[in-house]
Amino acid sequence: MAFKLSDGTLIPTDTAFTIGTGEDAINYPANWLRLSTADEKTALGITEVADPTPIDYNFYNHDGSAKALDDVNSVDSNGDLIKNSDGTQHITYGLKTFYKNKEKSTAQTKLKKYDWYITRKAELGTAVPSEITTYRVAIRTACNTREAEIDACSDVAALITLFGFTEKDGVITPNMTQYPTDPYVQELL
Repeated sequence: MAFKLSDGTLIPTDTAFTIGTGEDAINYPANWLRLSTADEKTALGITEVADPTPIDYNFYNHDGSAKALDDVNSVDSNGDLIKNSDGTQHITYGLKTFYKNKEKSTAQTKLKKYDWYITRKAELGTAVPSEITTYRVAIRTACNTREAEIDACSDVAALITLFGFTEKDGVITPNMTQYPTDPYVQELL
């Protein structure tokens, strides 16, 4: 819960504050808002307001504006294009590229666990168990599908929704395609 002075100044709960200026200033301790009555607050022109919604810095800048979805050419403070050391255009990645790269990294981590089967097959000719082959194909498919779902987002709100969950009749379902369950990992009950 937060409070607001009549001049519009926000006062978070458990924060000391001052009303007035100069010799007329009155300092109030951090616990005053908790200990005072509604009438005491009203007498000073203090009203109760909802806490501001925290900014999710994964999707929004510090000023509250949405981060760019798509990649853009990097420019300096004069608006001139920034070049890489090899002379190519420097790109500032948008949220779509950032999250698709995270998906690639996640898939790589999941595949890496069973890479030794592939190495053993190449070196010794030992067959890879079919459940491992099936799992590895499913990982790649899920990664490609997740990247397509990210690309399909038209704005930041859609991207946030994609990474969220839907609840119906007490069942929570992720909005995004899920990676397959590892065939050799038992679920804990």
